[in-house]
Amino acid sequence: MSDASLKRPHPEDEELNAQKRSRSNHGSPMPSSNGAPKSKVDIDRMVAEARAKAEEVRARLQVARGGPGANSPSPAPTPPATSTGTAMSRLEQMRARVAAATGKVNAAISQPTATPTPTSIEPPPTRYEDDLPKARGGLGVGLHPALLGDAGQDQRGPKGRGASQPKFATTMANRRSQTPVAVSKQKPGLDLSGPSLEEIKQNPYYDDSLHATSKPRLSKQLIFNQKGKYIAQAAALRRQAQMEEMKKRIASMARQAGVDEDLSLERAFEVPAPPALEWWDEGLVNGDNYAAIDDSANIKINTDDTLVTIYVQHPVLLDPPQEKLIPQQKPMYLTSKEQAKLRRQRRMADLKEQQAKIRLGLEPAPPPKVKKSNLMRVLGEEAVKDPTAVEARVNREIAERRETHEAANAERRLTKEQRQEKLALQQEKDAEKGIYMCVYRIDSLANGRHRFKISKNAEQMALTGVCVMHPKVNLVIVEGGSHSINAYKKLMLNRIDWTENAGPGPQREGNREALSSWLKAEDENGELRDLGSNSCTLLWEGQQRTRAFRKWLGARVCETDAAAKETLTRSKMENFWVLAKSFKQNTF
Repeated sequence: MSDASLKRPHPEDEELNAQKRSRSNHGSPMPSSNGAPKSKVDIDRMVAEARAKAEEVRARLQVARGGPGANSPSPAPTPPATSTGTAMSRLEQMRARVAAATGKVNAAISQPTATPTPTSIEPPPTRYEDDLPKARGGLGVGLHPALLGDAGQDQRGPKGRGASQPKFATTMANRRSQTPVAVSKQKPGLDLSGPSLEEIKQNPYYDDSLHATSKPRLSKQLIFNQKGKYIAQAAALRRQAQMEEMKKRIASMARQAGVDEDLSLERAFEVPAPPALEWWDEGLVNGDNYAAIDDSANIKINTDDTLVTIYVQHPVLLDPPQEKLIPQQKPMYLTSKEQAKLRRQRRMADLKEQQAKIRLGLEPAPPPKVKKSNLMRVLGEEAVKDPTAVEARVNREIAERRETHEAANAERRLTKEQRQEKLALQQEKDAEKGIYMCVYRIDSLANGRHRFKISKNAEQMALTGVCVMHPKVNLVIVEGGSHSINAYKKLMLNRIDWTENAGPGPQREGNREALSSWLKAEDENGELRDLGSNSCTLLWEGQQRTRAFRKWLGARVCETDAAAKETLTRSKMENFWVLAKSFKQNTF
């Protein structure tokens, strides 16, 4: 089998295979025969047919567009050249193929079809103007406008409404712009109409009450007042005023009789009415209330005795209150070894100073310190001669030294008055840091020892206050420094056994406590009262600005609530009595 039969066919066209010359086995082309074979394609005839088809398609397009050359007859086809012996170059063959392909596409577009839809419209063929510069090689196609640069922009002219547009589709947006107006889909407008009846019935979430036109506008009707309406309101107001006045009258009568227990509970929490004239305006207004300022003569601003002057008044500087709460700095505590070391060093320094004074003759030399342990070493010969006298001498010196030591200690010890003064000074410094108050409620004070402890400890701790004793409830109010208040709180809540009843104690003559049967330790039958349920409760504790009591008033016996309130009203503490009564009611 020869090598020529194994060669693959040319991919362009089978007819062009005949023009290729077969090669020899050595790779050189074989000499062509003088006569043309019968299968040789007439190239000139094909080019002429392609040109004729192109001209025909061009004429159809002009007729369809209604151009100036629509009525002109199409030019006669160029007769085929008779010179068939001239061989065309490869470039001419490619141009003929491109022209034939272009003619087929134009013929398909020019055929009449049904009205195209926007999706079935194909972009028009690419057309290039003859005046645009062409590429150097290839198929003679003009350059793309994007590659022209400034030259292409000058030829197309300025941008505007009348500027010429390119005759080819570059993007999908340009394709849509070239779509006929009749074919393009119009954008629907905004539907401002309301929902239809069918949509309303089908929509389960439609609320007809929210619609603007759902509720009809109703005109307001005239409503006349009934006869006697305002007369009835005035009569009701008059009756209410009469009731208030009657309540005040009854309350005043009950206050005088001392039976206002229930009314006081409600009135204790009422806010007091503002004064007729505030204290800061008393020096500026000449009168008892603010109605006096209607007369300009009563306003003391521009007068000689006015408080408002051109001078600046500098207030007295006060120490910050928080500095009182700062604890004093205490000295550093030393261990036993450190204390012994300091004592040894101090005694050594004193001894050296004494020795120096003895050497200078300022002080006489001290006698030797004779003890029973060093008796023989200090008094050797004398101890041998008369040991009894020496021993008596040593005992006498030891007694003298002991008496001197005890006398020094007694001299440094504080007297009873000095101890009381020191304690009072410490309690005063404690009270300067802040005044604290505690209110205790006690069920029964039938035990005399309890009453004595309450009063005695309050006096010893420099506390001020009062103890109100009542047949139903007892109230103890104390105020003082934080240290004293804490110690008194431990006494009232922990140390005293309130369930203890030790029996009757010694009674003084003229004591009101002895006259009250409910303060006795024994009941009517002569038996000791059962204080098993007796207790002491802390009702309230807190800090206040100043003391409400000048001193410890002691125990006050009050048979009625009015007497108890009168005792506490002097110090403006009557609200605690109401608190104690209400606490009893809430407990049971």
